[in-house]
Amino acid sequence: MKRSLIARTAAVAAVAAIGLTACGGGGDPLANGGSGAAPSGGAAASNKIIVGSANFVESQILAEIYGQALAAKGVTVQQKPAIGSRETYYPGLQDGSIDLIPEYTGVLLQFVKKDATETDPDAVYSALQKALPAALTVTAKSAAEDKDAVVVTKETAAKYNAKSIADLAPNCGQLVFGGPPEFQKRPDGIPGIAAKYNCNFKEFKSLDAGGPLTVSALKNGDVQAADIFSTDASIPADGFVVLDDPKSNFAAQNVVPLINKAKLTDPIKAALDAVSAKLTTAELTALNAEAAGPTKPSAETVAKSWLSKNGLS
Repeated sequence: MKRSLIARTAAVAAVAAIGLTACGGGGDPLANGGSGAAPSGGAAASNKIIVGSANFVESQILAEIYGQALAAKGVTVQQKPAIGSRETYYPGLQDGSIDLIPEYTGVLLQFVKKDATETDPDAVYSALQKALPAALTVTAKSAAEDKDAVVVTKETAAKYNAKSIADLAPNCGQLVFGGPPEFQKRPDGIPGIAAKYNCNFKEFKSLDAGGPLTVSALKNGDVQAADIFSTDASIPADGFVVLDDPKSNFAAQNVVPLINKAKLTDPIKAALDAVSAKLTTAELTALNAEAAGPTKPSAETVAKSWLSKNGLS
């Protein structure tokens, strides 16, 4: 889905000022560089990488993961968390106020190339590489994706023996679908699902963008299928099932580092690629769930634990 362009844009716009304040030092535990400081004897300041993140937890975790992986290789890293929306942080990559930020291939492609129509992961990634301005580039994409998904309960999945949207399609006429208002008319929303899968839901219920209203409605049976982001912490917490999208109705949204070319050396690329090679959608979902857990650990702590488990610290 257009995660930043629709749901997140609305959310981060309201708190962009807060995010920018956090970058200045405020009370944010990550504002003073988080874990990014290189160990003594690390790289010189000329090798410094300023890592930014958008104003939502997943982006901050990813920024810490990539930043800490670089720091472990002796790179001097400064974290600038919670900058805000893409409209806010993208100019920073071009003016040098940040050097690196975790991104999502599909929405980034649509941001730099408004008429992009690619949906397949490799096609999206290839188009993105060509569409970026000369000063910017992306390193290897990860398998991890965070995008819109048709989500059902375990009971619904079992009832219809559904592992994919295609499996659910013959029974869509019996089901109520819940999602944000714009999903009813978006090309990759209800119209796209109907066109690609011949899945025509009995009713559409207007809720929020994968938030508490949608989660509650799905849990309570007010809707039987819903639009929820594929790495949302509610999926493991509530035992929801993400249905596969074999016809790529939703454009690929692989996590990928976006970096200023002037800062991309072979060792830096190797460190970033090593992280991307380990990231999966399931692991990203688990990271979000960990951050949303009872103790609410910081993005820095969640990232540090993941890197240690994967031999990257």
